[in-house]
Amino acid sequence: MRRFATLMALGVAGLMMGVTATPAQAATGQVVVFSTEVTPLKTYENPEGCYSFPLFAHVLNNQTDATVMIHPDPFCGAPGMVVLPGFGMHVPEGYGSFSV
Repeated sequence: MRRFATLMALGVAGLMMGVTATPAQAATGQVVVFSTEVTPLKTYENPEGCYSFPLFAHVLNNQTDATVMIHPDPFCGAPGMVVLPGFGMHVPEGYGSFSV
């Protein structure tokens, strides 16, 4: 019985790894960043990967079907804040990048 339980646990773990190990894809939609009233909006079409914020970035609007992370560093290396699809967020002063 113990052996059966061990085999079942390994099977479930293998199945879970297969489910969670799907390849990443580009998001469908746009990420739009507002900086100031005198600069045009910066639009990222079907974004994928890491992007540096434009100078004076103020608001990020996630119009994609994927979660966007706002990072405090310019290389998307530090943990960030989540922006769900269909939502926006003020970009904290000094934040440097976002990733999809």
